[in-house]
Amino acid sequence: MEITKATYLLSSPSFNKCPDPDRAEFAFIGRSNVGKSSLINMLCNNTSLAKTSASPGKTQMINHFDIVSRSKKVKEPFKWYLVDLPGYGYAKVSQSSRRMWEQMIEGYLRKRENLVSVFVLVDARHEPQKKDLEFMQQLGDWEIPFAVIFTKSDKEKPGVVKRNVEAMATLMREHWQFLPPFFVTSSTKKGGKQDVLDYLEQCLTTEPED
Repeated sequence: MEITKATYLLSSPSFNKCPDPDRAEFAFIGRSNVGKSSLINMLCNNTSLAKTSASPGKTQMINHFDIVSRSKKVKEPFKWYLVDLPGYGYAKVSQSSRRMWEQMIEGYLRKRENLVSVFVLVDARHEPQKKDLEFMQQLGDWEIPFAVIFTKSDKEKPGVVKRNVEAMATLMREHWQFLPPFFVTSSTKKGGKQDVLDYLEQCLTTEPED
Protein backbone atom coordinates (compact mmCIF):
# COMPACT_ATOMS: atom_id res chain seq x y z
CA MET A 1 0.00 0.00 0.00
CA GLU A 2 1.09 3.56 -0.69
CA ILE A 3 -0.29 6.80 0.69
CA THR A 4 -1.04 9.03 -2.30
CA LYS A 5 -2.57 12.01 -0.51
CA ALA A 6 -2.35 13.30 3.05
CA THR A 7 -3.99 16.53 4.16
CA TYR A 8 -4.27 18.17 7.56
CA LEU A 9 -7.95 18.34 8.48
CA LEU A 10 -8.67 19.44 12.04
CA SER A 11 -7.32 19.85 15.58
CA SER A 12 -9.81 19.00 18.31
CA PRO A 13 -9.73 19.64 22.09
CA SER A 14 -11.86 16.55 22.83
CA PHE A 15 -13.14 13.40 21.13
CA ASN A 16 -16.65 14.82 20.62
CA LYS A 17 -15.19 17.67 18.55
CA CYS A 18 -13.48 15.26 16.14
CA PRO A 19 -14.66 14.75 12.55
CA ASP A 20 -17.63 12.45 11.92
CA PRO A 21 -16.57 8.82 12.48
CA ASP A 22 -17.38 7.90 8.90
CA ARG A 23 -14.19 6.00 8.03
CA ALA A 24 -11.46 3.88 9.58
CA GLU A 25 -9.07 5.69 11.89
CA PHE A 26 -5.56 4.96 13.18
CA ALA A 27 -3.94 6.90 16.03
CA PHE A 28 -0.24 7.49 16.74
CA ILE A 29 1.01 8.19 20.26
CA GLY A 30 4.20 7.93 22.31
CA ARG A 31 6.33 9.64 24.90
CA SER A 32 7.25 13.22 24.09
CA ASN A 33 10.09 13.60 21.59
CA VAL A 34 9.90 9.98 20.41
CA GLY A 35 9.90 11.04 16.75
CA LYS A 36 6.16 10.78 16.12
CA SER A 37 5.86 13.66 13.66
CA SER A 38 8.87 12.47 11.66
CA LEU A 39 7.39 8.98 11.42
CA ILE A 40 4.01 10.30 10.26
CA ASN A 41 5.70 12.48 7.64
CA MET A 42 7.73 9.50 6.40
CA LEU A 43 4.67 7.27 6.06
CA CYS A 44 2.78 10.00 4.20
CA ASN A 45 5.66 11.04 1.91
CA ASN A 46 5.33 14.61 3.14
CA THR A 47 8.14 16.17 5.18
CA SER A 48 6.00 19.12 6.31
CA LEU A 49 2.69 17.40 7.12
CA ALA A 50 3.06 16.94 10.88
CA LYS A 51 4.94 19.66 12.74
CA THR A 52 8.25 18.48 14.17
CA SER A 53 9.93 20.13 17.13
CA ALA A 54 12.87 19.56 19.45
CA SER A 55 10.69 20.75 22.33
CA PRO A 56 8.64 18.01 24.05
CA GLY A 57 4.90 18.59 24.30
CA LYS A 58 4.48 20.29 20.93
CA THR A 59 1.31 18.35 20.06
CA GLN A 60 -1.46 19.47 22.43
CA MET A 61 -4.67 18.52 20.61
CA ILE A 62 -6.19 15.61 18.67
CA ASN A 63 -4.91 16.22 15.14
CA HIS A 64 -6.73 14.57 12.25
CA PHE A 65 -5.23 14.03 8.80
CA ASP A 66 -7.32 13.00 5.79
CA ILE A 67 -5.56 10.11 4.06
CA VAL A 68 -5.99 8.51 0.63
CA SER A 69 -4.02 5.36 -0.12
CA ARG A 70 -3.88 2.85 -2.93
CA SER A 71 -3.21 -0.86 -3.01
CA LYS A 72 -2.31 -3.21 -5.84
CA LYS A 73 -4.82 -5.67 -4.39
CA VAL A 74 -7.87 -3.38 -4.44
CA LYS A 75 -9.09 -1.23 -7.33
CA GLU A 76 -10.69 1.60 -5.34
CA PRO A 77 -8.52 3.86 -3.12
CA PHE A 78 -8.82 3.69 0.64
CA LYS A 79 -9.93 6.81 2.50
CA TRP A 80 -9.14 6.93 6.21
CA TYR A 81 -8.03 9.16 9.07
CA LEU A 82 -4.58 9.30 10.61
CA VAL A 83 -4.59 10.84 14.09
CA ASP A 84 -1.63 12.49 15.82
CA LEU A 85 -2.21 12.41 19.60
CA PRO A 86 -0.36 14.38 22.31
CA GLY A 87 2.57 12.57 23.85
CA TYR A 88 2.55 11.09 27.32
CA GLY A 89 5.27 11.27 29.93
CA TYR A 90 7.68 14.20 30.18
CA ALA A 91 6.60 17.62 28.99
CA LYS A 92 7.28 21.07 30.40
CA VAL A 93 3.68 21.83 31.24
CA SER A 94 1.74 22.41 34.43
CA GLN A 95 0.16 19.54 36.33
CA SER A 96 -3.31 20.81 35.42
CA SER A 97 -2.45 20.93 31.72
CA ARG A 98 -0.98 17.45 31.85
CA ARG A 99 -4.12 16.10 33.54
CA MET A 100 -6.26 17.80 30.88
CA TRP A 101 -4.24 16.04 28.16
CA GLU A 102 -4.64 12.70 29.93
CA GLN A 103 -8.41 13.10 30.12
CA MET A 104 -8.56 14.17 26.47
CA ILE A 105 -6.51 11.16 25.34
CA GLU A 106 -8.47 8.70 27.48
CA GLY A 107 -11.79 10.06 26.24
CA TYR A 108 -10.66 9.76 22.63
CA LEU A 109 -9.23 6.26 22.97
CA ARG A 110 -12.19 4.80 24.83
CA LYS A 111 -15.04 6.52 23.00
CA ARG A 112 -13.92 7.02 19.40
CA GLU A 113 -16.04 4.37 17.71
CA ASN A 114 -14.20 4.22 14.38
CA LEU A 115 -10.73 3.78 15.91
CA VAL A 116 -9.26 0.62 14.37
CA SER A 117 -5.87 0.53 16.06
CA VAL A 118 -3.35 2.60 18.01
CA PHE A 119 0.34 2.76 17.14
CA VAL A 120 2.43 3.17 20.30
CA LEU A 121 5.82 4.67 19.46
CA VAL A 122 8.86 3.60 21.50
CA ASP A 123 12.43 4.94 21.19
CA ALA A 124 14.52 1.99 19.97
CA ARG A 125 17.70 3.45 21.49
CA HIS A 126 16.56 2.85 25.06
CA GLU A 127 15.78 -0.10 27.27
CA PRO A 128 12.05 -0.61 27.98
CA GLN A 129 10.60 2.38 29.81
CA LYS A 130 8.05 2.13 32.61
CA LYS A 131 5.81 4.80 31.04
CA ASP A 132 5.53 2.88 27.78
CA LEU A 133 4.74 -0.41 29.50
CA GLU A 134 2.14 1.24 31.73
CA PHE A 135 0.45 2.90 28.77
CA MET A 136 0.29 -0.33 26.79
CA GLN A 137 -1.12 -2.14 29.80
CA GLN A 138 -3.79 0.54 30.02
CA LEU A 139 -4.71 -0.02 26.38
CA GLY A 140 -5.02 -3.71 27.13
CA ASP A 141 -7.28 -3.02 30.10
CA TRP A 142 -9.47 -0.88 27.83
CA GLU A 143 -9.41 -3.63 25.16
CA ILE A 144 -8.05 -1.28 22.52
CA PRO A 145 -6.04 -2.95 19.69
CA PHE A 146 -2.52 -1.58 19.27
CA ALA A 147 0.84 -2.15 17.61
CA VAL A 148 4.30 -1.04 18.74
CA ILE A 149 6.60 1.01 16.51
CA PHE A 150 10.23 1.33 17.57
CA THR A 151 11.60 4.63 16.24
CA LYS A 152 15.07 6.08 15.62
CA SER A 153 16.65 2.68 14.96
CA ASP A 154 19.34 4.31 12.80
CA LYS A 155 20.65 6.30 15.77
CA GLU A 156 21.92 3.25 17.66
CA LYS A 157 23.90 0.11 16.85
CA PRO A 158 21.73 -2.70 15.41
CA GLY A 159 22.72 -5.03 18.25
CA VAL A 160 21.53 -2.54 20.87
CA VAL A 161 18.23 -2.02 19.03
CA LYS A 162 17.72 -5.79 18.80
CA ARG A 163 18.35 -6.22 22.54
CA ASN A 164 15.95 -3.41 23.43
CA VAL A 165 13.19 -4.85 21.23
CA GLU A 166 13.70 -8.33 22.69
CA ALA A 167 13.72 -6.90 26.23
CA MET A 168 10.37 -5.21 25.57
CA ALA A 169 8.91 -8.47 24.28
CA THR A 170 10.20 -10.38 27.32
CA LEU A 171 8.65 -7.91 29.76
CA MET A 172 5.34 -7.85 27.92
CA ARG A 173 5.11 -11.65 27.93
CA GLU A 174 4.88 -11.50 31.73
CA HIS A 175 1.38 -10.02 31.37
CA TRP A 176 0.30 -10.76 27.79
CA GLN A 177 -0.60 -14.09 26.27
CA PHE A 178 -0.19 -12.70 22.76
CA LEU A 179 2.12 -9.84 21.81
CA PRO A 180 0.99 -7.00 19.54
CA PRO A 181 2.74 -6.47 16.19
CA PHE A 182 6.24 -4.95 16.50
CA PHE A 183 7.81 -2.69 13.84
CA VAL A 184 11.35 -1.28 13.85
CA THR A 185 11.64 1.98 11.91
CA SER A 186 13.94 4.82 10.94
CA SER A 187 12.36 8.02 9.63
CA THR A 188 15.74 9.15 8.29
CA LYS A 189 16.44 6.00 6.28
CA LYS A 190 12.78 5.04 5.77
CA GLY A 191 13.41 1.73 7.47
CA GLY A 192 10.29 -0.25 8.32
CA LYS A 193 8.06 2.07 6.29
CA GLN A 194 6.61 -0.58 4.00
CA ASP A 195 6.05 -2.99 6.89
CA VAL A 196 3.87 -0.42 8.67
CA LEU A 197 1.99 0.44 5.47
CA ASP A 198 1.39 -3.25 4.77
CA TYR A 199 -0.03 -3.67 8.26
CA LEU A 200 -2.31 -0.66 7.75
CA GLU A 201 -3.53 -2.23 4.49
CA GLN A 202 -4.18 -5.50 6.30
CA CYS A 203 -6.29 -3.67 8.89
CA LEU A 204 -8.21 -1.78 6.22
CA THR A 205 -9.03 -4.91 4.22
CA THR A 206 -9.94 -7.17 7.14
CA GLU A 207 -13.66 -7.50 7.63
CA PRO A 208 -14.72 -6.59 11.18
CA GLU A 209 -16.20 -9.35 13.31
CA ASP A 210 -19.92 -9.19 14.11
